[in-house]
Amino acid sequence: MQFVKPDININFIGVRRAAFFLSLAMILVSLISLILHKGPRYGIDFAGGTLIQIRFESPVNIENVKSGLNSIGMGNSSVQSFGDQKEQEFLIRTDSMDTKAEGFSLQLKNSLESVTTNRVEIRRVEMVGPQVGKDLREKALLAMFYALLFITIYISGRFELKWLLSAIIAAVLMGAIYFFKLFDFSIPFLIAAALIVTLVLFWFLELKYAMGAIVALLHDVSITVGIFSIFNKEFTLPIIAALLTIIGYSLNDTIIVFDRIRENLKKYHKHPMEYIVNRSVNETLSRTILTSLTTLMVLVTLFILGGGIIHDFAFAMIVGVLIGTYSSIYVASPILLAWQGRWKKSK
Repeated sequence: MQFVKPDININFIGVRRAAFFLSLAMILVSLISLILHKGPRYGIDFAGGTLIQIRFESPVNIENVKSGLNSIGMGNSSVQSFGDQKEQEFLIRTDSMDTKAEGFSLQLKNSLESVTTNRVEIRRVEMVGPQVGKDLREKALLAMFYALLFITIYISGRFELKWLLSAIIAAVLMGAIYFFKLFDFSIPFLIAAALIVTLVLFWFLELKYAMGAIVALLHDVSITVGIFSIFNKEFTLPIIAALLTIIGYSLNDTIIVFDRIRENLKKYHKHPMEYIVNRSVNETLSRTILTSLTTLMVLVTLFILGGGIIHDFAFAMIVGVLIGTYSSIYVASPILLAWQGRWKKSK
């Protein structure tokens, strides 16, 4: 199935500089939002504390719920509506660890029913200690970092036949992360430094396909995290799963375009690189649109009908698919053109 004509010739590469500025602007806005909010708004999974989900039989006011919590020493807790308003469900978040105490659920239930004069159902109580939350944050960052490194090995081996070189780089970087971690260095700092070193090495070792893919993936993840910060949405374990899924989806789209570029380099070797890249993007455009639209249809359905539990996951995936489709066209592919300019200068 084709949504576009086979001979379509949209000048994607001609507007690559404007696209780069747009990407830079989105990344800067994301960074500014993260700085202003002092990082992502971590959920219970990462920040530690207790999450309580309750349900009332009839409509209640959030202020009455807070009054009920205040009467049992939980006045600093945050309360927010959860899911469909008709369901009258609320999420209570607190830093308190007293929720482990025996009889806490009954005490909470009696206090809320006394203040709201409404029957209460405590649907779940989840507690995560602060050390566990810290460990989960570090493991989530390492999971994404290792995923990116293994991707570089695959891309370099498949498109440039540099399996050994890319594997050595990945092994050294993972070893360095492990070594410095033993001395209690900050994991976010170590990963940021390792990514910068990776990009520098890719540039000097001319691993152009791997660099194009990694820059596009970092672009997608940073903007998605920034949008979560802008909308003040919680950053939880399901969101990490969404980010890893986005990495896989965006990489798949990028590989399709790279494959066509490699084929067209042999077919149109007398044409300039701009022509080859632009033609390759146009030739894969129908497939890109079809894949993105069908994926978005499912995600929008989950976002609207999936309920509160899966709402943020679906939101992250929708943002990631849109940004990933954009980056495979306007970020990953045009980066290959940077090597053409570098090659001409060296000559």
